[in-house]
Amino acid sequence: MRAPETDLPIVFDRVSVRAGSTTILDRLSLTLTSGAPTLVVGPNGAGKSTLLRLCMGLIAPTEGRITWGGRTDVKPTRRAFVFQRPVMLRRTTAANIAYGLTHANYPREKLATRTAELLELVGLSGLALRPARRLSGGEQQRLALARALARDPELLLLDEPTASLDPAATRSVEEIVRSAAQSGIKIVMASHDLGQVRRLAGDVVFMVRGTVREQTSADNFLKNPSTPEAAAFVRGDLVV
Repeated sequence: MRAPETDLPIVFDRVSVRAGSTTILDRLSLTLTSGAPTLVVGPNGAGKSTLLRLCMGLIAPTEGRITWGGRTDVKPTRRAFVFQRPVMLRRTTAANIAYGLTHANYPREKLATRTAELLELVGLSGLALRPARRLSGGEQQRLALARALARDPELLLLDEPTASLDPAATRSVEEIVRSAAQSGIKIVMASHDLGQVRRLAGDVVFMVRGTVREQTSADNFLKNPSTPEAAAFVRGDLVV
């Protein structure tokens, strides 16, 4: 029996992204492998969101090459993306999840059962019939995670999903992320929060001005950063 194809590792080979005269990513080389969550950290404008969009295939590089599992031009059927401010459909909480399942070609006769399972997973069972746009920010982000997980992804890309949330909502989102990682889903998450590095990361990609300055274990990044920019970031100093 043929083993299922995988999108991992994702390999960036001297990838650049430019918008007019502005360089967003500059000849970036990077490999993202399976395993514990990877947190992509760095100051605002470092290129973290652009890196995640490239991983998903939402944008194409200006120069360089990206491969998914050794292949190019791979459809993102095994990847899912959660934005910092997700768009809620004008439907109920449950119907938002059912929509995601339908677009993942989930069997119609199993939609209700799987929707209920995902609602339970993200702690929204009691809000199944509430219009999604009336949920709180934290509840909407948990719903966005449920919609992403409805795709049964191999790779889950998260673009600062807790940036605008309070501590309690952040904790709820992190618990879902941790559970997804423990189930075998590869998490790649952009963040500016060193606390999340400590709580979630297996390894860290540290970016400054469109380049990767460090890629190392979370423990090594926090205790022994190897570049001046990383050391300043860990201290809490301004890095531009």
